[in-house]
Amino acid sequence: MKVKSYKMKIYVAGHRGMVGNAICRQLNALPDIDLITRSHSKLDLLDQRAVRNFFELNKPDVVMLCAAKVGGIYANNKYPADFIYQNLQIQNNVIHQAHLSNIDKLLFLGSSCIYPKYASQPINETELMNGVLEKTNEPYAIAKIAGIKMCESYSRQYDRDYRSIMPTNLYGPGDNFHPLNSHVVPALFRRFHEAKLSGNREVSIWGGGDVKREFLFVDDMASASIFIINLKKEIYLNNVSLQNSHLNVGTGKDITIKELAYSIKDAVGYNGEILFDKTKPEGTPRKLLNVNKLKKIGWQYKTNLKEGLKITNDWILENPNCLSKF
Repeated sequence: MKVKSYKMKIYVAGHRGMVGNAICRQLNALPDIDLITRSHSKLDLLDQRAVRNFFELNKPDVVMLCAAKVGGIYANNKYPADFIYQNLQIQNNVIHQAHLSNIDKLLFLGSSCIYPKYASQPINETELMNGVLEKTNEPYAIAKIAGIKMCESYSRQYDRDYRSIMPTNLYGPGDNFHPLNSHVVPALFRRFHEAKLSGNREVSIWGGGDVKREFLFVDDMASASIFIINLKKEIYLNNVSLQNSHLNVGTGKDITIKELAYSIKDAVGYNGEILFDKTKPEGTPRKLLNVNKLKKIGWQYKTNLKEGLKITNDWILENPNCLSKF
């Protein structure tokens, strides 16, 4: 008699977001994976009872928590209550219900904004809670810090294997190109495409352009997520501690926003001028992650910025609705 092979059931929360979607694409290419997803209309992660019922019914083996309310400086400034409440609620519901359902493996995706505004550069994982946060995204950052501490606490108290990774700034196909609520890369793509189509000879950008940021292509982030959740528990724990358990994910390289703007301008093929508005906020002066721990374990990024921006621009041209739907 032929024995039927068991497929590992992996629930990706937030599968329609840029990162969740990239993770799903890569998981779908693997054998013996039973991928579980739910759209917001089918499962509201803010609803504790709905989340409990979902876990009791589906019983996943692994949870990858990518779902979050995200946005750029404008959105974080305008909707601070939404950012802290919704992210805390999503994390509380998913992590706690995973525990109650006896799920031992969970991966929580955070953000590099958890680190202090003036953290030593490049930023080590030990910089967490070592200084004052950047005010423009403090509510979001506090929610993400709480997510890390939840994972650590359930691992400590209940011997769960709940892991956390902190990505740098992400970009790529499937990004949010909202005119006000997007992050810097999709915001710049939108402005340059609109200016090119309208014949506008100038594009204005917030800030002086001198702050520095690190950018990671979303497919590389997905690769890192799968790599980290698949690590043997002893290898993961040998590189973290139960009270400082997160790992940075990035390239280890950064550029100024001015350099980024001209790179996206070239990718789009826009021929006008760039104006830098120094009256507008621009956030933390520098935010470069130290990725030595992850590199030592055996993972490195593959997609350089020029290549990633080209892939993103090609995707925009193939999916023009990403700009026009707002």
